Amino acid sequence: MKVRDIMSPKVQLVRDTDNIGKAMHLMLDGGFSGLPVVNSEGALVGMLTEGDFIRRAETGTAKRRSFWQEFLLGPDRLARDYAHANGRVVEEIMAPEVYWVEADAPLEHAVALMDSHGVKRLPVLDAGRLVGVLSRSDLMRACLRLIESDNGATVVGDALIKARIDELFARQPWAPRETVHVEVARGEVDLCGVITSESTRDALRVLAENVPGVVKVHDKLTTIESMSGCIVRTPV
Repeated sequence: MKVRDIMSPKVQLVRDTDNIGKAMHLMLDGGFSGLPVVNSEGALVGMLTEGDFIRRAETGTAKRRSFWQEFLLGPDRLARDYAHANGRVVEEIMAPEVYWVEADAPLEHAVALMDSHGVKRLPVLDAGRLVGVLSRSDLMRACLRLIESDNGATVVGDALIKARIDELFARQPWAPRETVHVEVARGEVDLCGVITSESTRDALRVLAENVPGVVKVHDKLTTIESMSGCIVRTPV
């Protein structure tokens, strides 16, 4: 799946020369937690987010530091903080470091970028032109569509269900292949055998639940403490 497959093509943006009051109205009225910022030529130059309005002089929340902190930070950093807390134009308070993604980039690349930099949305570019925004809500909507389409998947026979579970099981590096086996009857799956952690129990149940045709999963696993060999949990 590519970014363009799930991005929001309708982009609400602001100019770098706009008054911050206009930007705040756009964000509050539209329910946006962030907006891309472009210059007069339409080039992406920054990102404006709710975080840029946390430390403001108007609300008395501008950063305050002791004499020694001010001395260590130096006048350049203090001047930047002052401009950010008191700025009236978007370019004065926006974040100039913009993380963006190409429209044809794999979705996995975009998610890794969002995750590593802790951002909630990414401007999407195509040949240098802003064509959309990818947000966490876009990812949620895509996930929901796939879940609902899976719910309508054709029910398959028990043998195919077991084969699919065994296939998925074999791919997982965490799977205890030697100590766990699966039995399937009328779409109901029995997870049988021995495991050494509750995390493995949860993962096995989730793996089975996601196979089309499975109507119920029965946990018949026994948990044994890996170091002592003592039984921690037995099947109910």
